Amino acid sequence: MVPGDDTSRGDGSRVSAGRAGRRPVTSAAELERHALLIFEERGFDATTVDDIAAAAGIGRRTFFRYYASKNDVAWGEFDAHLETMRTGFTAMPPDVPVLLALRRAILDFNTYPAAEADWHRRRMALILRTPALQAHSTLRYARWRAVVAEFIAERTGRDVGALEPQAMAWAFLGVAVAGYEEWLVRAGADLIPILDRALGLLVDGLERSL
Repeated sequence: MVPGDDTSRGDGSRVSAGRAGRRPVTSAAELERHALLIFEERGFDATTVDDIAAAAGIGRRTFFRYYASKNDVAWGEFDAHLETMRTGFTAMPPDVPVLLALRRAILDFNTYPAAEADWHRRRMALILRTPALQAHSTLRYARWRAVVAEFIAERTGRDVGALEPQAMAWAFLGVAVAGYEEWLVRAGADLIPILDRALGLLVDGLERSL
């Protein structure tokens, strides 16, 4: 029980938010796993922040130190990974062709340790198959596309808002999502070979048109 992480009963007394004997979570990743399990058990719409906090052995205030909403916990540490991808683009040698650089960076962005594969599958199934998350997902996809478009614009000397960087960012997002959809319906499959194949279809087509 974390100090201060208790909730009030209607009579003003205090009651622990966690389950007896359970060690409270100590990281965003642990909290995300509790949330994913309870989303699967109860459904995303029927699950509240209080439900997640109780399952994780913490209180509401601690939950909000990790995530701003239950929508955000579904996406895990996406923003941190996005900053890593931006850093990777910055460090990409200038002699690497832009399409190859994009392919490499997107594969790196979606590479997780083998031990995380099951959790990542649960997360992506939730994100791609939960209608209530689609509006929130649109915002996350927009951030992803912005990072990709910035890199394309820098490498091609175009304005970031020009058609070419924006169209290419949309295209790379589309094939990445298609790769994830294929991965989700193939139990036991490895994600990266599927994504690489999907990206290859796009890259090969763009190379022929450039």
